[in-house]
Amino acid sequence: MIHFSRKGIQTQRTSIRVNGRCVSLLILRPEENDSAAGRDDAATNEAFGDATATAAPGVLWIHGGGYATGMKEMVYMGRAVDLVRNHGAVVVSPGYHLSLLHPYPVALWECYAALIYMKNHAAELGIRSDQIMIGGESAGGGLTAAVAMLARDKGEVRIAYQMPLYPMIDNFDTNSSRDNHAKAWNTRRNHMAWKLYLRKDYNKEVSPYAAPARAKDYCGLPPAYTFVCTAEPFYDETLQFVRNLQAAGVEAKADVYEGMYHAFDMMEPEHPTSRAAIQAFNEAFAYAKEHYFAKNT
Repeated sequence: MIHFSRKGIQTQRTSIRVNGRCVSLLILRPEENDSAAGRDDAATNEAFGDATATAAPGVLWIHGGGYATGMKEMVYMGRAVDLVRNHGAVVVSPGYHLSLLHPYPVALWECYAALIYMKNHAAELGIRSDQIMIGGESAGGGLTAAVAMLARDKGEVRIAYQMPLYPMIDNFDTNSSRDNHAKAWNTRRNHMAWKLYLRKDYNKEVSPYAAPARAKDYCGLPPAYTFVCTAEPFYDETLQFVRNLQAAGVEAKADVYEGMYHAFDMMEPEHPTSRAAIQAFNEAFAYAKEHYFAKNT
């Protein structure tokens, strides 16, 4: 495992094997925790315990890019760094294989394997085994929702909280994704991305693991927070996802920002609306850190 620091964040790189492919993982933690790096498991267990107040929330953060582009290092551009710097979380960002060469379900299983890695290495990573969380932007938000559904159904790991930000979850057009010409992401790009990810099934009824908007059962999913803007393609599907969670008795909230475009918080972090969204996101996570837990055995 390789270690280096970046602006107060200790970074480690490691990898896992998933179905014969190597998947790289980028691990971020507050720099003050670097004394934990390099300890053997026994020493780390003694220092952190398995789920003590001294351990941190662990967050699997999945990058966006329409399932077809992007990289794990995008974790530095968005909200994941807030979780490390402001809340002391440990973030794991997987370098999943992209849909140009590896369509669904490759990315799903690789992200799920990274989640299992977090559970199995909780003590080594210094994270609470009862506070394993998941989040991501755009397609990373779509994978967040899909992995949460897969984890619920398989029962191998329990997720305490999910943060699918403006998620790409519906392979069918909605009122907001149809004839959308906004910058950053629009109808044309959305269609191209779904065709790459789902290939011949891109406009068909597919598994909710492929397009989470196809889900019929939202019961038992982890509490959720998201935000979305009114001008982007994913506005309708994001709000419908939250309504479906709420109807199933799951605590879920979406903040809506007028007039902005897809991934506005990443593109213009100093814009007043972006600042408001970032502050609200941090407040939501602070609440989750104090209130949401899911015991893993």
